[in-house]
Amino acid sequence: MKAVICTGYGAPEVLKIAEVERPVPKDDELLVRVMAAALNYGDTRVRKLEANQPLKFFMRFVLGFTKPRKPILGSGFSGVVEQAGKNVKDFKIGDEVYGMKGFKMSAHAEFTTVSEKKMVSKKPSNATFEEAAAILLGAHTSISFLEKAKIKERTNPKIMIYGATGSVGTAAIQIAWHFGARVTAVCSEAGSDLVKKLGVTDIILYDKEDHTERKNEFDIVFDAVGKTSKSKCRPLLKENGSFVTVAGPAVAKENVDQLVLLRELFEAGKYDPTIDKVFTMEEIVEAHRYVDTGRKKGNVVITIQRK
Repeated sequence: MKAVICTGYGAPEVLKIAEVERPVPKDDELLVRVMAAALNYGDTRVRKLEANQPLKFFMRFVLGFTKPRKPILGSGFSGVVEQAGKNVKDFKIGDEVYGMKGFKMSAHAEFTTVSEKKMVSKKPSNATFEEAAAILLGAHTSISFLEKAKIKERTNPKIMIYGATGSVGTAAIQIAWHFGARVTAVCSEAGSDLVKKLGVTDIILYDKEDHTERKNEFDIVFDAVGKTSKSKCRPLLKENGSFVTVAGPAVAKENVDQLVLLRELFEAGKYDPTIDKVFTMEEIVEAHRYVDTGRKKGNVVITIQRK
């Protein structure tokens, strides 16, 4: 099968398309023919080994010292079940699915395997494969962090989303709506049209005004890009308010119920996967270059195969 191989740490040119052995599913696994996969900042951070110096050594220890031990990047995927292990009960050959590989990655390839007990579910019936792949990572992260901030326990909470135009930010806006929140989006002037399209009317343009001026107003402040801080945002919070950020040691918790919720929202017309650009597998270097610019609005998707 064809796969994108990360041959070392560095610029996008370290990525090469190569023929590799097709994975063989275990008894509880699906072999999925990958049709589309997401490309996000996590993939580019692994490729660049992007971290401060103490953490960089730890990342080398975990990921591989001179190149990734698992050279096929990519977490979020959508595709078709090609083969099912003998113990698989909930899926059959031909099912259209979507899911996440987490730290195991390997979605940027024509085939991948995933346990039916992990992050995989039937994809939304009305979604293209590209849309299904785009739904995943940002929304999964948003649900996890907003639940950490106890959004389910709050009545009509007021939420500030800092970095509202990335894959996590655009998802967080929509997940917040689902939980009955009132949303304030913090973004650049260039991103204001996108958040307006998603229904936000209270917008703070960080390149024109200071987002920290709104004192004691919010139940939750969610830093969706890791570029503000708890100390800056603490004055914005009401008593018992919560600050959560994608930066730092906390990671999004995986739960298949998240995939089911997202499928239901998409099928009901209540979720927009917010695709910025779609690239082919052969354009993977160009796709990484684009994500590296930091100008991505929403999601970037790689089309792996055509049906």
